[in-house]
Amino acid sequence: MKSIKAGVLDIAYAEFGPRDGVPVILLHGFPYDTNAYADVCGRLSDRGLRSVVPSLRGYGDTRFLAAATPRSGQQAALGADLLALMDALSIPKAILAGYDWGGRAACIVSALWPERVSGLVSCGAGYNIQNIAAAGMPVLPEEEYRYWYQYYFHSERGRIGLDINRRALCRLIWKLWSPNWAFDEATFERSAASFDNPDFVDVVIHSYRHRFGLAAGDPAFDTIESLLARQPDIMVPTIVMQGDADGVDPPAAEDAAASHFKGRYERRILRGIGHNLPQEAPAAFANAILSLI
Repeated sequence: MKSIKAGVLDIAYAEFGPRDGVPVILLHGFPYDTNAYADVCGRLSDRGLRSVVPSLRGYGDTRFLAAATPRSGQQAALGADLLALMDALSIPKAILAGYDWGGRAACIVSALWPERVSGLVSCGAGYNIQNIAAAGMPVLPEEEYRYWYQYYFHSERGRIGLDINRRALCRLIWKLWSPNWAFDEATFERSAASFDNPDFVDVVIHSYRHRFGLAAGDPAFDTIESLLARQPDIMVPTIVMQGDADGVDPPAAEDAAASHFKGRYERRILRGIGHNLPQEAPAAFANAILSLI
């Protein structure tokens, strides 16, 4: 892993492939880490692409530069971190690909700074920008039960539970969200080491409280949040990938998110694949990126 100062963070990242290759930034989600892209990066390197895989705030060796900086996990912070990383690495334009939190960061930069994005691969929800104003309204019961962990994190019991049981809790989430993925303990432990970051609990708890309007955001991101509240459309070429065995965000029959994409757009549904799509189906994920070049 390398590191670079970018915005309010010292961001740890892995880099693969030739420096002059087409840049691709690969972004992990909760509760995963950069290991999700190990097989994807090999496939992209073989095709001459340059892959950059950062640890998000609160994960791995990424650290805040100042003790006073709020340990925010809000969506605007993730987008700002990604843009700052691109600036720090002097990457004027890249393909962005991600899932879960990482897909959210990729969608935000694609929506607000489309001149910096040559293509987008977004997994799960597809249009992964939160509508915080509407977050307090109940959804159908079969959707509500899948979000149990988010409601758990709204309580102090949930904060303590994440702190003292982080490996057991995250392992359970892996199993529930990817029921067909037969990962072994060594695979889980390689990623679980990233959850030992000293800011992991604070960032995760804030993320799941802020998105429901239960915690104030970092004022430094107020402008970005106000833009995201408008639910901006995404104009860049986009491929949305969804696993039909995703235990938290399964694809609906109707692609309701498609209306937010105004450029080239395609939805691909993968049979038997769960939430951690790049690690469960690296060939399909890499092929989606290659099809945007």
